[in-house]
Amino acid sequence: MTTHQTDRKGEQPAMRTPPIVSRPEWEAAREQLLVKEKAQMRARDALAAERRRMPWMAVEKAYQFEGPQGKVSLLDLFEGRRQLIVYRAFFEPGVFGWPEHACRGCSLGADQVAHLAHLNARDTTLVYASRAPQADIVRLKARMGWEMPWYTITDSFDVDFGVDQWHGHNAFIRDGDKVFRTYFINNRGDEALGTTWSYLDITALGRQEIWEDSPEGYPQTPPYKWWNWHDNYGAEAAPHPKWVEVSDAGEAAFRKRDA
Repeated sequence: MTTHQTDRKGEQPAMRTPPIVSRPEWEAAREQLLVKEKAQMRARDALAAERRRMPWMAVEKAYQFEGPQGKVSLLDLFEGRRQLIVYRAFFEPGVFGWPEHACRGCSLGADQVAHLAHLNARDTTLVYASRAPQADIVRLKARMGWEMPWYTITDSFDVDFGVDQWHGHNAFIRDGDKVFRTYFINNRGDEALGTTWSYLDITALGRQEIWEDSPEGYPQTPPYKWWNWHDNYGAEAAPHPKWVEVSDAGEAAFRKRDA
């Protein structure tokens, strides 16, 4: 380790930094760490595969929420899609920041949410839910520039699903009109969520790509091919031939490099 010091008034105190090395030494150190990073990635994929084999819990109670158009059920929150992720955000009287802001931690999480069109393309809906009235939620979303659907909890949903005191994501799947709880993640697990991939990895169906270890019969398509511009999913029902060509070339290049 090396020590960088400063004696200028008001600057950062001295800190012990890693050694300064040449490019080959730096590349060697990175390659050494990359072995562990790839092992961690494979372990994360294996964990997601176990998650897809979690038992499901039937949701027997008829929960009701308040939305921009009035009362809706838990089933309505799916918006016709097969999967649903509900994040309970703290925005209600008594929360620090009320009524101008929601909880700072929940707001930081909301700022990380990727464009929802990509989740929707995998038959998955993400919504937020709080106890604040809809008028306050609409105002907050406009102020902060958030686009996710956001509903008002009107009954014991938060208590029943482990988010009455703190935040958390509950994942659900539906079979017709039957709704099942498939997973729950909270505390520090929440901080890793926000990307399309992190959300899909906590769902029962996963990313729905053919490389995944999923139970037989689960929906799966080739990777890359379903990707699209967020404003083009509706217009392009099948992968564009040019994108298929480009993504095939990319996959081949990756395989050659890894080999």
